[in-house]
Amino acid sequence: MKQILRTTVNGRAYEVAVSPRRILAEFLRDDLGLTGVKVGCGEGECGACTVLLDGRPVTSCIMLALEAQGREVLTIEGLANGPELHPLQRAFVKQGAIQCGFCTPGMILSAKALLDRNPDPSEEEIRQALAGNLCRCTGYQKIVEAIRLAASELADVERRQQ
Repeated sequence: MKQILRTTVNGRAYEVAVSPRRILAEFLRDDLGLTGVKVGCGEGECGACTVLLDGRPVTSCIMLALEAQGREVLTIEGLANGPELHPLQRAFVKQGAIQCGFCTPGMILSAKALLDRNPDPSEEEIRQALAGNLCRCTGYQKIVEAIRLAASELADVERRQQ
């Protein structure tokens, strides 16, 4: 028997009947068409399915959709401001931190959660924040450099706004 899920995804409110067994990644990909959410391992180990739930990174492949009841979900599709990429997205492109791209949405969202709580993280803090996100293509160094570049860009924007 389906239950009503009321949640906000990328700033838009949804009220959808879902199976109690439906996982969040399936809901986002199949019901809402947000295919930036990748399902890699299906066990919460690789981080490809990472989304932000109330600002905190979660692996959506092992979380039930109904656990998002009344909460705010952010996927990679909701990060950009219209056609303008978020500084993290721009930095990943600029630093060459994207290879096949499968891990990229989860990496960027984990990085966003880090920068939201710590705008000037050390390399060690960045690596700790990404510990749940696996990349099979790069040596992680370009990913770390991209996050540092984005942190610097965001700090510049913050200074200009003050």
